[in-house]
Amino acid sequence: MEKLDGKSLDITQENIKKLKQLFPEVVTEGKIDFDKLKLILGEEIETAKEKYEFTWHGKAQALKLAQTPSTGTLRPDKASSKNWDTTKNLYIEGDNLEVLKLLQKSYFGKVKMIYIDPPYNTGNDFVYKDDFRDSIKNYKEVTEQVTKSNTESNGRYHTDWLNMMYPRLKLARNLLAENGAIFVSIDENEFANLKSLLNEVFGEDNFLTALSIKQRHEDRILKGDKDFHEVVEYCLIYRKSSSYKQFKKKKDNSSIEEYVYSITELEPPAEVIEMGNKKVEVFTPAQYRLEKLPASKKNLKRIRIRGSLKEGNSSGRFYMKYLDGIPDHYGWLYKVPDMGNDRYPYRYFMRPLSEKITNGVYFQGVPLDKADFIEVPYANFIDMVDTFNNVGYEGDVPFRNGKKPIKFLQHLFTLAGLENDKNGIVLDFFSGSASTAHALMDFNLKDNGRRKFIMVQLPELTDEKSEAYKAGYKNICEIGKERIRRAGDKIVEETGKTDLDIGFKVFKLDSSNVKTWDPETANLEQDLFELQDNIKFDRTQEDLLYEILLKIGIPLTIPIEEVKVNEKTIYNVGFGSVLLCLENEIDLDLVYKIIELKPEDFDSKVIFKETGFLNDSVKTNAIQTLKKNGITDVRSV
Repeated sequence: MEKLDGKSLDITQENIKKLKQLFPEVVTEGKIDFDKLKLILGEEIETAKEKYEFTWHGKAQALKLAQTPSTGTLRPDKASSKNWDTTKNLYIEGDNLEVLKLLQKSYFGKVKMIYIDPPYNTGNDFVYKDDFRDSIKNYKEVTEQVTKSNTESNGRYHTDWLNMMYPRLKLARNLLAENGAIFVSIDENEFANLKSLLNEVFGEDNFLTALSIKQRHEDRILKGDKDFHEVVEYCLIYRKSSSYKQFKKKKDNSSIEEYVYSITELEPPAEVIEMGNKKVEVFTPAQYRLEKLPASKKNLKRIRIRGSLKEGNSSGRFYMKYLDGIPDHYGWLYKVPDMGNDRYPYRYFMRPLSEKITNGVYFQGVPLDKADFIEVPYANFIDMVDTFNNVGYEGDVPFRNGKKPIKFLQHLFTLAGLENDKNGIVLDFFSGSASTAHALMDFNLKDNGRRKFIMVQLPELTDEKSEAYKAGYKNICEIGKERIRRAGDKIVEETGKTDLDIGFKVFKLDSSNVKTWDPETANLEQDLFELQDNIKFDRTQEDLLYEILLKIGIPLTIPIEEVKVNEKTIYNVGFGSVLLCLENEIDLDLVYKIIELKPEDFDSKVIFKETGFLNDSVKTNAIQTLKKNGITDVRSV
């Protein structure tokens, strides 16, 4: 049996695999031959000593931190979950750096949208330092003490913030689907650094826009001693790749209120001239009548030829090429055949009425293919002053500062294309009071969507003087979970809909379920378990089950059935895709039951506890029996 290792995805090895696929000749004994790689890349190598780059103290170590696999695990907490057996949503308590590592195998390339509202590094918010040697131990120490601010008196004020953000963004990118996008809120304090950071992680070509969001009234000044009053914050948007589709706003195009003009030819044309192989009839101002009538599909719309229209369509180009330079002839009308896509087989063009007017016009009928809606770009400025002023009352929990409004978040969902993806996953790994989860449940309500959320939050202690602490919430995670519970219940109460997913599974970051796991070991391929005693005394089979699922790349919300055989449990994961037995004294009865559970239309992976068999004979017979029945992927832990 192949033995499972106990580590999360090794990103360095994954990158080497990708290089090997692209350039197999540059990999020698698992190592990259950079001289060969340079030869293959030819001229596309920067060799100058002075070059454009974005760097800071600790950047290399921060990158290494992102690439170092985690040896921790996520332990299920059914007691604080809601609708555990049916929900597809996740709420994870823990250091988001370690959590992002642990999610790599199970959620690599599966997340449609990431939204984060990280610390703005204003000098008052919390930016914690990561411990390279033992991240789980560091996490536990952090959560047992009052968090400390990253004050401006700190000599590495911006550096600490960058070292915190860089590895997390690197890991987050891996989780995004190719057609996914990330949205990051920020203020002007770290805007420039964040944009440079995102350019490096996601690539400048994948920058979509920087939204400016007006959040405060100009006359509602919070600090009068400032030189400038900040009324806007920002949201930087990057796509994962060119597979992302830029979604646009639908604008009502059904109105014909602009079609109010009618042209009557009073006399035959003064002349007929040739322009661009077209016989153009020319009318003086006395030979036609222009009238403005009630709107009708039979009428014409007047369009000024200016700005981008001069080259933006065939009518603009025709006018600029043939009519713009004609001297005098003010108000003359030109009837050009075979132009446009309306009920008329011609298009009227008119010269300016006087020398003071620089732009000509053309008249267009209602297009034959006129749609009721047209797509137009979204503006990168949003006025949400009133929405942000009232955000403190959203969620029905005592957490008033720093959270984002539901309306704002749902606007971002629309920009991300979630209206067209009813099953997409949304990740927020600075989830705070879980506004994103609340907004997504409400978003699903509108179209019966099955979109899923993954919330990740460090259980920062609440201030003893705060309203939240006095209400009984000792850390932010307690606030976030309670908000999701209340928001879901309120949606059901107000709508009567009971088929929405308003639940969530809670998992908590912890050290591995194995006593002997050493996070500083050089041999990350040692067995997850060697002896029964290696399992920590306070851990359960279910704890171990979810650790295994994480480390083999199975989503945490996959359906799991418990099958009982002689008071022992077989876990049937994903309708037979993985079958696990983590019991002691495993006999052949259990093995035969596993064979019964194997689906006919696809292969199963079977996992046992290495020391769980009655004896070596049973173990050998079990492997052979499974192979005879078509189960060849048998592993042990």
